[in-house]
Amino acid sequence: MFDIVTVGSNVIDLFLETNVHETKNKMCYEVGAKLLITNLKQDWGGGGTNTAVAFSRLGLKTAYIGKTGNDSNGNKILELLKKEKAKFLGTRGGQTGLSVILDSKEHDRTILTYKGVNDDLRFSEIKPPNTKWLYYSSMLGDSFKTQIKLAKLLRKKYTKLAINPSSYQTEKGSRYLQPLLDLASIIILNKEEAEMLTNKKDLLKGLYNLGPKIVCITDKDKPVLAFDGRRKYKLTPNKKVKAIERTGAGDAFASGFVAGLIKTNDINFALKLGSKNSESVITQFGAKNNLLYWKDVK
Repeated sequence: MFDIVTVGSNVIDLFLETNVHETKNKMCYEVGAKLLITNLKQDWGGGGTNTAVAFSRLGLKTAYIGKTGNDSNGNKILELLKKEKAKFLGTRGGQTGLSVILDSKEHDRTILTYKGVNDDLRFSEIKPPNTKWLYYSSMLGDSFKTQIKLAKLLRKKYTKLAINPSSYQTEKGSRYLQPLLDLASIIILNKEEAEMLTNKKDLLKGLYNLGPKIVCITDKDKPVLAFDGRRKYKLTPNKKVKAIERTGAGDAFASGFVAGLIKTNDINFALKLGSKNSESVITQFGAKNNLLYWKDVK
């Protein structure tokens, strides 16, 4: 029996650091120009594996379901999961996904993603796990259909579901996500994504009315909000933390929040753990390198 099984993407992360500044929330590259890259780093990312590592480090018996390439990069992802004590329950074939992270001088970023085989996971390729929780990061295509089918099946075994949809999904509207919203115990997303799913002035209650039992909304450096149908919760992030690179911050927060709830059933503690995990990750390059261990937060 696993404590939690994550279902989501896995990719190679290439970090390209340039001298380009942000202007009005945009980074502009001149057509035809040649730009020098001041730093180049490679790591392993993707919402499915990022959170699998996070949950394992936070003391939960963890497995990961996804589809990785039948190539050397796929081999390295499996080696990473083994090292982090997260069992691989997925399948392989084709080419591993790739993300190119363009970092600005202000340490924010734009991400270019090639999905590879991430959205080709078919239900027939996996064996439904025995787990207390499922955690879903964003997937599309056949993989999204597999997520729905797996959640419906495991719901009969009282498995709980936490979801962290991306803008790829929320821009399609609540009807697209409703099969998962109906099953979700927890939803974590940012303010912009929340606004795509509900037109309610009160985003927390609007999302709660779509089905999830606990709603959590992040908003960059502004307070994080949560709602459980009875009361609202609020946590102000530590603005003194110096961000080096923000890739993986959302996965770190979401996994910390869910792990905190699993371990303590205390939303205030979960918000603090999610924030602390996210703040730790952004102080280094890489979505996994500075994820917290449970001994760091007990």
